[in-house]
Amino acid sequence: MSLLYDSKPHITNELAVSVRGVGLTYTTSIDKKPTLKSRVKSLGRGTKQTRVVRALDDINLEVQYGHVLGVIGANGAGKSTLMRCVAGILPPSQGRIEVYGTVSTLLALGVGFNPAMSGRDNVFLGGLAAGMSRAEIAANFDEIAEFSELGDAIDAPMRTYSSGMYARLAFSVAAVVRPDILIIDEALSTGDAKFKEKSLNRVKELRSDDRALILVSHAMQTLRETCNDIAWLHKGKLVQRGNPDVVIDAYQEFLHLGKSAAIDEDV
Repeated sequence: MSLLYDSKPHITNELAVSVRGVGLTYTTSIDKKPTLKSRVKSLGRGTKQTRVVRALDDINLEVQYGHVLGVIGANGAGKSTLMRCVAGILPPSQGRIEVYGTVSTLLALGVGFNPAMSGRDNVFLGGLAAGMSRAEIAANFDEIAEFSELGDAIDAPMRTYSSGMYARLAFSVAAVVRPDILIIDEALSTGDAKFKEKSLNRVKELRSDDRALILVSHAMQTLRETCNDIAWLHKGKLVQRGNPDVVIDAYQEFLHLGKSAAIDEDV
């Protein structure tokens, strides 16, 4: 396996992320309740079984600056796992990932936040967890607070926040700093309709700034409107990538019919 992170100036259509032959395999333990027969034999001791999970299987992707890649697939397809590998959170078991530029990730609601601390303190905590310096966070704090629209609640403990307030603050921290590469996993699906539109507009703005974005979402219409192309994952494999309308139509047909020529051929 190989991971490469390189910070350099970026240009439209220049390579931002390269994923080559990436696979991820892990082993889980399963507690199996003993049957009456096995309980007698083992004097009541339970047994453990191990299961090998192939979370990602030979994934090849490239993302250029100035482009937005949408990633779709059913739950368990490997979307979030792939995003964590690209972000450097999970090392792949095989293959090579090259990232050219600074990365900001919004992989789950409130990652890096402490519910007992105020929203203000969590802006710093979340920013540090995302790899920003304290000076960078301080310089962008007013814009983050304004974008989140939390008002005086920015100084209240985050345990008092609704899920929508969590979403607004998390997205604000990730997007306001304008990273070279922004990875968003389902964050656009949270919050009220007004903030969703505001977040979508910020994503489009970041795209126009010649940054690279990767969006994981089940909101197909949002992906159709925002992305340059779509990657469809199924059971850890890349099934199809290309024009958003073409790939999303094929995916929705698969969900409706339970079959796909691309999947049948691949499996």
